[in-house]
Formats: sequence, structure tokens, C-alpha cells
Amino acid sequence: MNTGLKITAFAAAVAATFGTAYGVGQGIDPVTAEKKPASEHGGHAGEGGKEEKPGEAAAGGGHAEAVPGGLQISERGYTLALETPRIDADKREELRFTVVRDGTGKDGTGEDGAGKNGRGKNVTAYEKEHGKELHLIVASQDLTTYRHLHPTRAADGTWSTPVELPEAGGYRVFADFKPAGAKEGLTLGADLAVAGTYEPRTLPKPAMRASVDGYEVSLKGELKPGKAADVTLNVEKNGRPVTDLQPYLGSYGHLVALRSGDLAYLHVHPTGSPGDGRTKPGPGVSFAATAPSGGAYRLFLDFKHEGEVRTAAFTVYAGGSHDAGGVETPESGDSGHAH
Repeated sequence: MNTGLKITAFAAAVAATFGTAYGVGQGIDPVTAEKKPASEHGGHAGEGGKEEKPGEAAAGGGHAEAVPGGLQISERGYTLALETPRIDADKREELRFTVVRDGTGKDGTGEDGAGKNGRGKNVTAYEKEHGKELHLIVASQDLTTYRHLHPTRAADGTWSTPVELPEAGGYRVFADFKPAGAKEGLTLGADLAVAGTYEPRTLPKPAMRASVDGYEVSLKGELKPGKAADVTLNVEKNGRPVTDLQPYLGSYGHLVALRSGDLAYLHVHPTGSPGDGRTKPGPGVSFAATAPSGGAYRLFLDFKHEGEVRTAAFTVYAGGSHDAGGVETPESGDSGHAH
């Protein structure tokens, strides 16, 4: 076992732990992220793939340029407080967190968010979006490990879910939700350190097809920087089109896109829904998505068939460039889904 790598992983874990504690109440990027121009825009997309206007940053109570989802730990008067900033690799552990309504300023409901003594208080009321009060995404910084989780909320507003992550290193946790009464949903992100022997992995190479559990998923279309573009994913099994996809979270597919480097988050949904009279249950699931900038992205498609949810992953480039800062060809990564 390489001692240097063990020390590096331990140092990364310590840095992430203290970085998370220091960052509460502030908008911060991941430690390894490259700084992006403030003028770049991304956001949270609603039903039909129509993109919502990203919210204003809440830090300091003033107006700020919109930034892609998931890059900030605090936004519009809400903070993601990760109570489990460090776990061990390849071990099933409980991940706990709260969403706190900050003690100063006004939140999306126009109400004062202050708790006792001016401190924030846990959010305990949410509006369901796509069948859930909150969607939790966990992804490694190298985008080779992905988890889509649906945690359980306690009466005091504490969320928890079991998680098992196979590789040591830096991860990003994304909470996608809409507080009750808020004008729109938002996505907050926080750093998670996974301790163990760290082995760097490179971004999977671009490909128009992905295999998962005997299914073949093909990708048609491309992301375009700052512009809506249509992408379609077709599902096959044993060489035959799957025409009986099952509804999952109110649709036939669920797509998450993460930008390589800083893990800017783009959450989109299909251009149709089950029961609308025009959307077929496969083999194709179409989306409208807007990339906040050019560069490499990792797409994760969740789909349900024969009673089980599976995830197909792709690497794509927005803007037609396949260089993306020297990304190398890697081994296939680890994607998963939990209920």
C-alpha cells in the first residue's frame, strides 16, 4: 500500500472536514474547483425541461450574479448543513444533514427566517417535486461514482440516509428541494470527504452508448453552452427497443448533468410525462437542457424497467470541444441509485 497516497487521502479528508465547517453560511466552491466567471449561468430545470431562473445568492443579503446550481452551500436565505462531513470508503454509513433557514434577511417566502437568538432554524416543511420532498445526489469529484438518494426526514428537520461509497477522495453532496411557500426550488451543495487509500481516476471518455445490467442506452444530440438543446436517450435490452418503461418520479427518465472540474449541477426532466397523451414509454426519453458553459459534462440517466431503477452514465462535451483541459481515457465508473 502506498504510504504517500494514504497521507494524501487523510489530508484531503481533514481539509474537507474543516472546509465544510468554515463554509457554512457562505457560498463556496469545491476545494478542487477552478474558478468560473460570475457571468456564467446554469440552473434548476422544471417539468418539460423548461429552465427556471436561478436564484440570487443570499450572502450578505444583497444582489449577486446567478451561478450554476450546487456550487453554493448557501443561497436565497437557506444553508445546507452537512452533519456528516466525513465517512469511510467501502463502508455503509449514515449520512445526516439539515436545511437551515438563515437567521438574517428574507427567504423565498418573503418571511423572516430568524430562529431564537437570531440563529437559523431547520426547515421542516417542503413541497414535493417529482414525488419527493428532497432529492439527494452524491458524486465523486472525478465523476466516476454517482448516487441518487431519497433520504428520510425526521420531525426536527434532520435528513438521513444510508450510503456506501466505494472509493476514497473528495465528493460533492447536492440537495435539490423546494421549501413550502418558496417561489422556486434550489440546489445547494457541500463537500464530503471519504477516507481511505486514494487512487486518482480520470474522467470516462466520451461515448454515445452506455451499458448497464444488460441494457444498452444510446445518446443522440449534444449540449450547447448557454443555449437550450434537445438530447434523446434510447433504451434497448437484448438488442430490442424497450417500449414499456415504467414511470419513475413522475416521468420515464430522470437526468442529472454535472460539469467536470467544479461539479456545477444541471437537473433536467423529460419534454413529456406519462399519461399526457403524447409521451410514449420508450424506447426514447427526450430532454431539453442548457449547459452553463463549454467543457466536459457527465450525464446520469435514471430509468425504471421491470420494477428496478438503473443508471446509465455518459461523458459529453458542450461546445464541440473534446479536449476539456486534457481529460484522459479511464476505466468505467460506478453509478447507482437508492430509494
